[in-house]
Parts: sequence; structure tokens; C-alpha cells
Amino acid sequence: MRHSQLKAFHHVALLGGFSRAAEALCHTQPAISEQVRKLEQDHDVLLFHRERKRVHLTEAGETLFRMTRQYFEIEQQIEEYLSETGAAIEGELRIIADSAHHVTTILTEFRKKYPNVTVTLRVGNTKEIVEELRGYNAEIGIAGSVDPGKDMDTLSLGSTEITAFAERGFLPADKRCLTLEELSKLPLIFREEGSKTRAKLVEAAAEHHIRLKPAIVAEGREAVREVVASGAGIGFVSRAEFGHDDRLVQISLTDVDLKMSETLVHLAQRREVKVIRHFMSVARKEMSFESDRPSEVTSRS
Repeated sequence: MRHSQLKAFHHVALLGGFSRAAEALCHTQPAISEQVRKLEQDHDVLLFHRERKRVHLTEAGETLFRMTRQYFEIEQQIEEYLSETGAAIEGELRIIADSAHHVTTILTEFRKKYPNVTVTLRVGNTKEIVEELRGYNAEIGIAGSVDPGKDMDTLSLGSTEITAFAERGFLPADKRCLTLEELSKLPLIFREEGSKTRAKLVEAAAEHHIRLKPAIVAEGREAVREVVASGAGIGFVSRAEFGHDDRLVQISLTDVDLKMSETLVHLAQRREVKVIRHFMSVARKEMSFESDRPSEVTSRS
């Protein structure tokens, strides 16, 4: 097995084709094809399904691709380490979060300090976040009440209670709290399976021998918000994520104390990746600053 063979395979898998890999590596397409063919032949394994001009990874190819992602990332870390002194931080930082709200302050500070890093931010539920981190499809995750395992490094971002919310006028004006029993008789708008907010609520109700069944399941927090704003039913969110929306009112849950913690998480074995290391440094400083602020008492409507 040669480094050049692994590099050819990795770029074909990464870029989705032999011609793109050849262009990226400044080689001819036949040269790249030969490197991959030799890798397959020497080890008696099929890495790609070849269909005309398209290629798809086999199961063995998917496994090897996860390994080469780690392999070439470590190679990049070595190169960065040897040339880091005085060098600007560049590259891409991919963040997947259950809500952008939890990362905006940290992200603002990070961008001020490292303007040459391109940041992409997308939304997913807790299950998706952990899967994407383990699949090397994101560097940083922000998830609610996550228990990711020993392969992850974490930083707590604090916790807030889970609250219900509804369209203004959906309930009587003086109705600002609900019991689990009352919830079971109302149309409920849940997020998709994998949502920690949904799981916590359903589990808490089951402990009271109450079954909460969704009238509508919406994909993502914003979708839930819009469905609830249409008057379709009651939704649920952590109080920190409720935000400001004149269409909606918060409703306290009176017979259950549910809190949603938020955690910043990344793969432990990737802690020395430059963009991850510097983002975590900014995050720790920001959380330390937040904890040093005097607490404020605010009234909630």
C-alpha cells in the first residue's frame, strides 16, 4: 500500500469522481484510476461501484474513507504544527447545532479573531449532530442534553427549562400554565424522532402514566414554530431558544420540572485540529466571561 494510492482513493471518494480527483491532484485521470485499481487489486477489495461516469463507495470503501479522513487530517495537523508560528488560521469550520442561538456569541468572537476561517452552520437534532461528528462531516456540534460517550470532548453551555408555547389567542388570555394531563387533551406539535426536547417531555409524562401523542410532527425547530404560529397546536422549546415572536406566548408546565442543557461537543481525537482547537479556546473564554457576569433577575410574561 502506497501513500499515493491512498491519496488517489481519498480524493475520488471526497470529490465524487476520478476526473475531479485528477484535477485536484494535478494528475491525469488514467493515473488516478490506475492508483485506485492497484489499491483494490493488491488487497483484493472493491472500493467503488463504477456506473458509467459516476462512482459510489462500496461498504468497504465507506469504511476506508472514514479512516483516510482521519489519516489525511493528521497529516494536515503535522503540516500545520510545523508551520504554525506566525501563520494565520485559515480553513473551514463546519458547525451543526440544534439551534443557532446557542453559538452566535461564541461565533462572533471567533470570527473577529480568525476572519480567514470560513464557517458553515447548519441545524440538526441531537442524534444527527453526534452522527455527523463521528462521520467527520462536521467539526463542532451544539446539542441539548447530550451524552455523547468517551470519544467526545464537551463544554457545558448551561441549561434552561423546557416551556410550552402556542399561538396568541389559542388558549384563553389568562391561561399561562398547563399540566401534563391538560397537555394530553390538546393538539401537540412535536419535533422529529431524535429530538431531546421531545424525548424528555414524553419520558416525563410516561412517569406520570400520561401518554403525550403528537397531532403533527414537524422537521426542525423553525418548522415547529411556524406550525404552532398557524394555530395548529402546542409546541415545546427550551426557554433560552424561545426568542421574540409577537405571534406566540409561552406557557409554563406546572407539574414537571424539565431542563434542557446545551453542550458544545467535538471528537476527542480531533482536538488538535487547528480550527477546532482555536474555536474551543474562544468558547471557553466566552463561557468563563459569562459565568463572571452578575446574575440578572428578569420578569417573564
